Amino acid sequence: MNINDEFPKAEEVVGEGPAVTRELISEDSVLMSEDAVPAALRADYVGAETLDAQGAAGRGEGVGQAKETEGLSQGQIVRRRFFRHKGAIFGMVMLTAVVLLSFISMGVGPIRGLWIFQDYTKSGTVVDGGRPTLRMPWEPGGFAIGQHPFGQDDIGSDNFALVMKGIQTSLFVMVVLALVALVIGVTVGSIAGYYRGRADMFLMRFTDLVITLPVIVLGAVLGRLLDVLPVKLNATAAQREALIGSLPLLLAVVLGLILWPALARLTRSEFLSLREREFVDSARVAGASDWRIIPKHILPNAIGVVIVNTTLLMSSAVTLEAALSFLNFGIKRPNISLGLLISDYQGAFATRPWLFWWPGLFIILIALSVNFIGDGLRDAFDPRTRRVPSDRVMKRAAAKLAEEAASGKEDQK
Repeated sequence: MNINDEFPKAEEVVGEGPAVTRELISEDSVLMSEDAVPAALRADYVGAETLDAQGAAGRGEGVGQAKETEGLSQGQIVRRRFFRHKGAIFGMVMLTAVVLLSFISMGVGPIRGLWIFQDYTKSGTVVDGGRPTLRMPWEPGGFAIGQHPFGQDDIGSDNFALVMKGIQTSLFVMVVLALVALVIGVTVGSIAGYYRGRADMFLMRFTDLVITLPVIVLGAVLGRLLDVLPVKLNATAAQREALIGSLPLLLAVVLGLILWPALARLTRSEFLSLREREFVDSARVAGASDWRIIPKHILPNAIGVVIVNTTLLMSSAVTLEAALSFLNFGIKRPNISLGLLISDYQGAFATRPWLFWWPGLFIILIALSVNFIGDGLRDAFDPRTRRVPSDRVMKRAAAKLAEEAASGKEDQK
């Protein structure tokens, strides 16, 4: 039997149309569409000069992406995809600007900031009814910052210093909450997904129990305990002051102990699929223990899902802390948070709205920035997503390939 009768030539395969699409032709772990497969095969076996404009456009989408990632490591591919995401870049720039503004102006710990009103609890003289001194470039007189750019409250405290300090507290709660939820969620999800059986059943039922706990009610209980326990335990004034000062840390830890189940479920689903892969079987055959396989082999392959969902959890943490503080269940004086400022100044919305606007603006800005970063990380880590070229780019690529085909025919003549 002639081997050519059993396996047809490339030219014959190309002409069969839909039959070709039964082959799993992938580039960068992405299945190509049925319309793009014949065009790609024609480009590989016949040559670019035989493509028409429509075929060239279909070919350019997959082949161009494969050429862009050729010779790059997985980390380099993820980094390149992330920095191409405009929303993620916007989120990074805005979040970095907010963080730098708050820490440079008000300092951190023993490091003093550059803003003149470092004591944000100190009262002062109310100037011009507490109106903001910040002027935009299009306003009369041009751009100006002034002494109180965000205005003053009814006792003369500088609102800019209060907002910057509130940003620091909200960011602190966000980071600590994310770390606590990350450690618990990944640990529970990895053990449940890897061992399955009774461990999976017990841990997932416990996860379902934690999901049913209402966050607002637990926040209210925590706030009430902090008011009652010092009295019941006959705590001194210094001990009460230290307890109230550590309230942001306590709130972040408690919220982290509640908000980990979603991350645990996602980690479990990833481990259930990854534990059946060949590289895990190879590690077992090589004698690796379970406690080496989980962190060294499986977890790095699930890190994309973990990072993406942790960033989204951080975004929800900002709004959750603001909601609890707004309801007087979260941060309390002398601590400052963005939600607490909105709660304190909600009555001034009609008379002095700038006291209400600025904390709300920064809550929205931080939450949106973290969300955009999470979207960019999701698109960067997920190999099934790829950038769809615009019509203008596709037409330009088709015209360029048509010119190359025409020049090739002239050279052959």
